[in-house]
Amino acid sequence: MNDASKPTGGDDRPANRNARRILKHGPAETSPDLEDVLQHGASLRKQRLLRNFRPMLPEILAAAILQCLVYAAFILNATRSDWDNLAIVCTVLFTLPFVVAFALLGFRRQRNTFTVAIFVTFVCFNVAVAVLSGLRIPVSYTALLTAYAVATVAMIVANLRLHRSLEDRVALLDFPKAGQVATRLAGDVAIVSDKTTDIGAYDRILIDTKTHHNPEWSAFLTKAYMVGADVTPWFNFLELREGRVDVGAFDVSHLAYTPSQIYYSKAKRALDLVAVIVTAPITIPLGFLIWLYIRTLDGGPAIFVQTRRGYGGRPFNMLKFRTMYHGRQGGATRPNDDRIIRGCHLLRRLRLDELPQLINIWRGEMSLVGPRPVAEYVAQASEAAEPKFIHRTMVLPGITGWAQVNSGYAGTTQEEINKLSYDLYYIKHLSFDLDTLIILSTIGTVLFGRGAR
Repeated sequence: MNDASKPTGGDDRPANRNARRILKHGPAETSPDLEDVLQHGASLRKQRLLRNFRPMLPEILAAAILQCLVYAAFILNATRSDWDNLAIVCTVLFTLPFVVAFALLGFRRQRNTFTVAIFVTFVCFNVAVAVLSGLRIPVSYTALLTAYAVATVAMIVANLRLHRSLEDRVALLDFPKAGQVATRLAGDVAIVSDKTTDIGAYDRILIDTKTHHNPEWSAFLTKAYMVGADVTPWFNFLELREGRVDVGAFDVSHLAYTPSQIYYSKAKRALDLVAVIVTAPITIPLGFLIWLYIRTLDGGPAIFVQTRRGYGGRPFNMLKFRTMYHGRQGGATRPNDDRIIRGCHLLRRLRLDELPQLINIWRGEMSLVGPRPVAEYVAQASEAAEPKFIHRTMVLPGITGWAQVNSGYAGTTQEEINKLSYDLYYIKHLSFDLDTLIILSTIGTVLFGRGAR
């Protein structure tokens, strides 16, 4: 047989031989479909829509019912009797959360859960109002605005529940340290060692880049992509699950910001100023009462000034209400510390002693959210133990921060180093959503007093 008689331009691998056989010998007596293709090695993607929809169902139903009740209450209070119009609007409002939920499923790979939920709810709600207006249905815009607020809160919670459920259906490909990683993930994580395992039940496949980026695992990973599972290095997923980075492996060159993060970092200053101005009618009278209380009990200046490390490592004078008796300041506080002025334990627990730091925000020395500024002697001791401690000054310090809501009070150098992993995570993942989560967590921390002394 000479070269001219050999087949040319084809690939004689088994998969392609099967494909040619299907084309040549496919069943002629039935209409063509994909069943025969599945029998020759194609994969069937699992239906994930309803499975992902299920965790959001409680919030969806709550939003649907509450919106109808709120709208009906406004209409009944206005003594309107157009029940047909009320029924139409309530039907639209009841359906709306389901529409928003299905839209959110399309954004399930987005990490900005707050922003996405707010945006999708806003768009869907406005479309619904436009449809009602186009149909000439008389509506109460005040009632709709109230219903919109209810829907937004419910869909934010629903989106959070969706993302948490996606993190539960995770499989880890086997490698020498797979057992240790699964223990750190602290969840029901399956370890997959058989390349023929059905992975349709998992939303995310965790890999070790050194072990699995090779021809031996390439077919398995390709199949994972094809069936719709996210393929993620285990250390990236662990970082997101724990909310902290590996300080030893951290390097500034590893930071890669999105344009939205850059824009938000520029907008943070304006948002801080707006927050100071909006809260001023409450914070100024409250601050005056606290100032008067401290002056009455212990005299002298009620404001305590301490030099702290600020942006870029530059020192600044951070302001606080003085909560210790004259001549008793210095050193870390202890539980039941007798140096604290009578009644000021409550101020410290509620973080009201931090109110003067709104002046630091106004000056541009601090932000509402950021790594908590430390005293100079703490910074020096921490940098001696871990040189990367200086990296936490790459953003403005904050009144509250990711480390504060996750690890609480630090009384030793080692505890400060432990908090550094959270501060570096914040710098890496800085966003409006993360700041919102920190503020909400801070409210919970204040209410339950975790980390306060």
